Amino acid sequence: MDKKLYFQVKKSVDLSKLPQIKGYDFNQEFDFQEFIKSFSTSGIQAANLGTAVEITKTMIRENVPIYLSFTSNMISSGMREIIAYLTQHQKVAILCTSAGGVEEDAIKAHTPFRVGNFDAPGSNLFEAGVNRIGNIYTTNEHYTYFEFFIKEVFEILLKEEKPITPTKIARAIGKLIGEKKEYDETKSYLYWAYKNNIPVFCPGIIDGTIGDIAYFFKQSHPEFQIDVVEDHKKIIDYTLQQEKTAAIVLGGGTSKHYILNANIFKEGFDYAICISTANSFDASDSGGNHEEAITWAKVKTNALRVKVHCDASIAFPLLVAGAFQETENL
Repeated sequence: MDKKLYFQVKKSVDLSKLPQIKGYDFNQEFDFQEFIKSFSTSGIQAANLGTAVEITKTMIRENVPIYLSFTSNMISSGMREIIAYLTQHQKVAILCTSAGGVEEDAIKAHTPFRVGNFDAPGSNLFEAGVNRIGNIYTTNEHYTYFEFFIKEVFEILLKEEKPITPTKIARAIGKLIGEKKEYDETKSYLYWAYKNNIPVFCPGIIDGTIGDIAYFFKQSHPEFQIDVVEDHKKIIDYTLQQEKTAAIVLGGGTSKHYILNANIFKEGFDYAICISTANSFDASDSGGNHEEAITWAKVKTNALRVKVHCDASIAFPLLVAGAFQETENL
């Protein structure tokens, strides 16, 4: 029999030193940490998540300050409790979010949001006074309560804090949450940030309900102003004082870019993890990968880095369980 190959192919290089693709064996007694470790050898995005867990362990082991940025939907969702846990136990040094990520923490400290439906007709919800964030429901009453709350914050700051900055607004919200008996501070990341003196940056703080109420507040308090430049100096000065810095980025938007931009002043992050469903083909900053960030000196060329292409509401809890929980139990 003729053993001549139909296709003439180049001889392959030796791949034997690379990890073998292998998933978790559920025939054995279940071990959560081994389950998490198996992601690294599972391929596809599971492998990227496994890499993210290992990089995070290195951040923690080397005691590098972690900048955690997240979009507001993380606070709309159950990721709020996980972010509150990290803040409560001082596992992060800097927090950065969008306007919704600040106001919704205060709103949920008073009244919870509810699980709804992605496909519910908008007209029906509108008539019912229900606002939809994906499959998360809020009501008009949530924001009625918040209006009185944030006005009180503005009044306190106008008397006690000048210049008023987004970090001072976040801090005042956290403090007031702790003082009001009808509010539950235990799952509020702003409360724990206030207690542990962790700054919460929000460069786009007026892009939401806070901004809407600030508009009306300024009619009767023309001297009311929010100084974002003061906060910009604050985060850059802090960054310049650090030998190394690390980023965990959930989603994109202003919150992602703000911490990356601050690290240009020290030629980029030394460790960088991004969890996002956004892709780079449209040239958006939200979808930009670390190779793009390197061109701007936002991430160092030799940084330990990975992007996990996944919904953060799935990947982030696994990252925290696999990295922060294991190091806490050592």
